[in-house]
Amino acid sequence: MTSEPHPQEEDLRIREMSIDDFPVVFHIGENLFTSDYSSSMYRTWDEYEIITLYNSDCELCLVAEFNNEILGFALGTTVEKSKSSWKYGYLVWLGVKPGIQKGGIGGALFKEIKRRMREQGVRMIIIDTDADNEAGIHFFKKQGFGNIQQHVYMTLNLSRKSPRKRRKPA
Repeated sequence: MTSEPHPQEEDLRIREMSIDDFPVVFHIGENLFTSDYSSSMYRTWDEYEIITLYNSDCELCLVAEFNNEILGFALGTTVEKSKSSWKYGYLVWLGVKPGIQKGGIGGALFKEIKRRMREQGVRMIIIDTDADNEAGIHFFKKQGFGNIQQHVYMTLNLSRKSPRKRRKPA
């Protein structure tokens, strides 16, 4: 049985993700972002998440590496609104392999993606997470995020038959 590496932040290498990293990043995310993680996720983890973000903002798709092993990733993008002078950064996904979380890897990834977003002129970074994700909320508060807003997301499962409304007798 091999034990997971526990590198110090200074031992990590944070770099841009390459196409060769897709399978490892996908499998880390697949283990993290399940229906157990968030049963009401309006975004789902799939290979298209990685491909789409990589194709639009590859410089904001990062991996954390230690001893040539990918331990985590951060996938982000920027958003410019036509009626706003601000450029926004959106950290879409941040994941660290199970078993080595809370060891500084997520913080190192966030520090680098924040630096890159600032270089691109981003004035505000936005994240979202499930309201029940206490660890995620704690992590992002530790990174300086505030102004927590709760949103309501609703779903309608179209594969289920709708119950027929009963007509009242005349």
